[in-house]
Amino acid sequence: MRDWQGKRYWLVGASEGLGRELAFCLSKVGAELVLSARTGPRLDTLAEALPGRATALPMDVTDPAAVREAAGGIGAIDGVICLAGTRWPMRAQGWDQERIEEMMQINYLGATRVIGAVLPGFLERGAGHVVLTGALTGFRAVPGSIGHGASKAAVMHLAEALHHDLRGTGVEVQLLNPGTIRTRLGARSQTDAPFAMEPARAAREAFEHMSSDRFKINFPYGASLPLRAAQFLPDWAYYRLFARTGREGRN
Repeated sequence: MRDWQGKRYWLVGASEGLGRELAFCLSKVGAELVLSARTGPRLDTLAEALPGRATALPMDVTDPAAVREAAGGIGAIDGVICLAGTRWPMRAQGWDQERIEEMMQINYLGATRVIGAVLPGFLERGAGHVVLTGALTGFRAVPGSIGHGASKAAVMHLAEALHHDLRGTGVEVQLLNPGTIRTRLGARSQTDAPFAMEPARAAREAFEHMSSDRFKINFPYGASLPLRAAQFLPDWAYYRLFARTGREGRN
C-alpha cells in the first residue's frame, strides 16, 4: 500500500465529479493537494471543505503557457493526477469539428501538457507518480463515440508508452479506465448505461488502485468485460454485436 501521509499531489480536473470526490479520498489520508481546474470559485470552496491542506490553482489545460506557469509556481510535488476531461456524444451523421478538437485539446493534449511540465522534475529527483485517465470506450470504438473515444484511446496509449519508458527511473505511471460516471459530462450521453457509477464510488475505485502497485484498472468490472473482450473479436462479429449499442444514441 502507498503511504499518502505528507505527500503533495497536483490534482488537475478537481472542481467536480470524480476529481472532487477523489480530492476528499486523498485529503482524508493525509495528502496535501494542489487543486486545478478552469473554475476558480469551485476550487476555493473545495479547498475549504477538505480536511487537510489544499491550495486552489485555477488553470486551463488548453493553454500551454498557463500550464507551464502553474507547474513552475507550485513547487515540489510527489505526483500528478490528470482528470481534466470533456465528453460530447457524437455520431458521424452529426459531425462537429469544433467539439472534436475540444475533446482532443482537453482530454489528450491537456494531459500531455501537464505531464510534460512536471516530468523533467520527477526524472531529476528519480521519484514521482503520474496518474492518467482513459476510458472503457478507448479499447475499441462504439457507435456515437467519435472524438471522445479517440481522445481517450490516445491517453491510454500515452500511459502505456510512459510505463514502458519510465520503468526503472523511480517514476511510476498508473492508468484509470472508468466507464460512465453520473456527472455533468456523463449525463451528456444519450445511451443507456446500466453500470453507471456515482462519483463517490468511482473515486473509491480510483483511490484503491492508486494505492496499489498495479499499472491499470478498468472499472466497473461488469461494464469493462464486453469492451475488453471486443478487442479479440473478428471484425464481422464485433460490428454486428456492437451495432445495437448505438441505436438509442442520436445527435
